[in-house]
Amino acid sequence: MKVNKAIFPVAGLGTRFLPATKAQPKEMLPVVDKPLIQYAVEEAYAAGVREMIFVTGRHKRPIEDHFDMTFELEVALEQANKLELLEVVRSVKPKDMECIYVRQAQALGLGHAVLCGQRLVGNEPFAVLLADDLMIGAPPVLAQMVEQFNEWRASILAVQEVPVEHTKRYGIVAGTLVNDRLMDVTKIVEKPSPETAPSRWGVAGRYILTPGVFHEIATQPRGVGGEIQLTDGIAALLRREKVFAYRYEGKRYDCGSKEGFLQANVELALDHPEVGESFRAFLRDLKV
Repeated sequence: MKVNKAIFPVAGLGTRFLPATKAQPKEMLPVVDKPLIQYAVEEAYAAGVREMIFVTGRHKRPIEDHFDMTFELEVALEQANKLELLEVVRSVKPKDMECIYVRQAQALGLGHAVLCGQRLVGNEPFAVLLADDLMIGAPPVLAQMVEQFNEWRASILAVQEVPVEHTKRYGIVAGTLVNDRLMDVTKIVEKPSPETAPSRWGVAGRYILTPGVFHEIATQPRGVGGEIQLTDGIAALLRREKVFAYRYEGKRYDCGSKEGFLQANVELALDHPEVGESFRAFLRDLKV
């Protein structure tokens, strides 16, 4: 089956960006001229996904508004003959893309957020994208993963090699190398200490999962931090199905941190066709 559905867990409070996130979702913070959530949705769309499932919480209405039609704005741009801007606005949600919203009433962890989308996913493979992780690749990272899924017909986890002192920030996988980019996973551990980490392959914010993971998540006790962990569900899935870890080609910006968010803004601004040249000149002249 094709990967046609994607879950976006967007119910988090974004406390690391207060006060900016006091009245707006962290997923709507802009990197240059697009909000984080739009980068993730565009990546999913480029990979062939057409059904976007947003697992939201309180104060997340701006995400719904962003992907909704803005009739007054479109009419105003059309009447002003600002056709390029009109196309930008309309491109946010292509006509063949469907957006569905489901509420996560309590913040019980990433695994619980994924479980909230079960009825909408049904018995199909699906993607999970964390908007905090801005992924830039050519082809897009999720498209690379879909290609791997089409070959192996099993769950695929995006991974990157992380410094040993950072293993406590990630789900860490271990297993047998299939090639220089693919691992047949035999073990996955959520946020292990450097002393106990089984490898340095850390799971990034992209997953393609088979529907069997829903049962495993639902039957797991609460894990690290007292939350229902997606990692624990995947660990249980390993007892019944193959799971592969794919070392993607591209770059990840941890936009859940202020440093990563600033790095993304600078580097993407330098590549931006409209402001890149002038911004580069500004940085050259900047005395720091």
